[in-house]
Amino acid sequence: MTNSVKSAMQILSRRLQIDKVRVAALMLAAWIAGSSVAGVFAQSREASEYQIKAAFLYNFTKFVEWPPEASPGVNDPLAICIVGENPFGDSLNALIQGKTINGHKLVVRQLEPAQDLKGCQVAFISPSERRHIHSILDGLKGAGVLTVGDTEGFAALGGVINFTMEDNKVHFDVNVDAAERARLKISSKLLSLARIVKEQGHGGKS
Repeated sequence: MTNSVKSAMQILSRRLQIDKVRVAALMLAAWIAGSSVAGVFAQSREASEYQIKAAFLYNFTKFVEWPPEASPGVNDPLAICIVGENPFGDSLNALIQGKTINGHKLVVRQLEPAQDLKGCQVAFISPSERRHIHSILDGLKGAGVLTVGDTEGFAALGGVINFTMEDNKVHFDVNVDAAERARLKISSKLLSLARIVKEQGHGGKS
């Protein structure tokens, strides 16, 4: 196989991968909007776990309002930060390419836990940082950052949104107390799809 053929195949593969992720995002947007079409989001067949989670992260930005001091400036992008190792590969970057939310370009930033996360609108706390979840969340209290994670009990520990897996499908919990503390307004449409949880010491899961 010549180098030119290999290059063409690699380009085609990347394009197909990007299209697959974008289709998953469109399906998710329809699902969140209340579509009742059967099979609108065939998660297990159409995309990998982290491609689906990437689509969720992107769509979360459409259903959350940030307090004025935590919102991006007029000419600033809306930042989705990955704290620790990146489990999404290229999926999240491919998905947000060319996208805007309320006129703000979307960008993905990869940060270490010791870096300042307060410039992020969304902070996905990677499973690689499970030992540091307490300190990361403590450092973001009142910062107006939408914290998202997929380690067990993340929402109960004070994270806002916690991905869970049930029957090989991605679901999510929302800690409404943590959202209120961060002064985030989460759409009732998004909340209607979530399982609402309470923090440890506040009655457990609802």
